[in-house]
Amino acid sequence: MAITLNIYYSGADKNAQEFAREMVSGGTVDAIRAEDGNLRYEYFFPMDDPGTVLLIDSWQDQQAIDRHHASPMMAQIARLREKYALHMRVERYVSDEAGIPQTDRAFIRE
Repeated sequence: MAITLNIYYSGADKNAQEFAREMVSGGTVDAIRAEDGNLRYEYFFPMDDPGTVLLIDSWQDQQAIDRHHASPMMAQIARLREKYALHMRVERYVSDEAGIPQTDRAFIRE
């Protein structure tokens, strides 16, 4: 059962984008992706909102998230959030073990 968090970072001007760029350039993103249980860690920029960045953060289970939250890199992430004066909105999703229903597959082009 995977757990996915959609984390919306927002701030003044393009602070959220600068935060994401520093997370990548500083190696923090690569370190998170290498953590046991991480399935996905990717930033996206909404076309109509340059002040917001979406992070899709997916983990194998709650224990993997808990280990990540207890890791030393969380202090680095918190410092960068403060540096860029970011606010967060979080959505949490749990995977559907059954997968995508056949009725929905007709609308998916692979």
